[in-house]
Amino acid sequence: MASVDVTVRGGGIFGLSVAWACARRGARVRLIETGRIGGGCTGGLVGALAPHAPEAWNPLKQFQFEALKLAPGWWQAVAQAGGKDPGYLRSGRLQPLADEAAVAAARDRVAAAAQLWGDFADWQVVPATGAAWEPVSPSGWLVRDTLTARLSPRGAAAALEAALRAQGAEIVLGEGEEAGAVVHATGLAGLNELSAAFGRKLGAGVKGQALRLRFDARDQPQVFAAGTFAVPHADGTVAIGSTAENTWTTDGPDEQLDAVLARAVAMMPVLARAEVLERWAGLRPRAKTRGPVLGAWPGRAGHFIANGGFKIGFGVAPKVGEVLADLVLDGRETGIPEAMRIEALLA
Repeated sequence: MASVDVTVRGGGIFGLSVAWACARRGARVRLIETGRIGGGCTGGLVGALAPHAPEAWNPLKQFQFEALKLAPGWWQAVAQAGGKDPGYLRSGRLQPLADEAAVAAARDRVAAAAQLWGDFADWQVVPATGAAWEPVSPSGWLVRDTLTARLSPRGAAAALEAALRAQGAEIVLGEGEEAGAVVHATGLAGLNELSAAFGRKLGAGVKGQALRLRFDARDQPQVFAAGTFAVPHADGTVAIGSTAENTWTTDGPDEQLDAVLARAVAMMPVLARAEVLERWAGLRPRAKTRGPVLGAWPGRAGHFIANGGFKIGFGVAPKVGEVLADLVLDGRETGIPEAMRIEALLA
């Protein structure tokens, strides 16, 4: 490229999304990835784009809701630009309810969802039907929401890379020269760099583990219970996950995945004989605020941060891309909640 307006460091989901949002607006973009595009926790399996429960609403939940509303058109544009399918589907979600108290609480959320989600999506309490693709429900009742979606993590990274190349962005694998505004979206390494720069621990990695099963439920809703997701994907597999481990003895998959699989089968007996195709583990970047960290890097003019995706990185990625493009290209910070700003992390 003759000149560069924006350099994005990091080829994970946040870096790719920021680069795409900037390139789509006409900026000349250089993306630098020292490893591989879609590596690290972006190369995982689950891809659950799940909303918060419609209660105790706050700006962070609103940000995620707006990202989920943005997602259908945003990912369609990515697919059209580069010709690769990110595996997006607004599939909805089923959650079993344990007892009458849980049923009553879920019914209380119906009106809240109508108020907060408007006519975009529903939160429903429905009777279990005994269908094969349905979780075991002790109460006989389920929550069905129509806001939850799914995405192929690896497919999304590949689709964003293809879209960037089609848009004329420069992608550098290895060391590259920074030019223009610089966005740091380097995941756990970036959190460690921030901690070193400010002389205190601002985040850490959290190990997550997941499995991929051969089972074709590609058009079915995802299922969530007891902290475990079962997410059908378009390739005829189901992703199961995940753990959240603050301490571990090995970076790779271990015996904890056996317990994850057991919980999944207890939740969805239809998966009992499904073949395990892959076991995966990775380290997700979690800032001490537990939410994404977005904004200008204090004391470094022209440098910006997009980090801390943790469990919701894919879900909020479209919104993260757009608000960082607003900030970097136009100087507008209005789309970033106070709790997500770097100043909140440093408080």
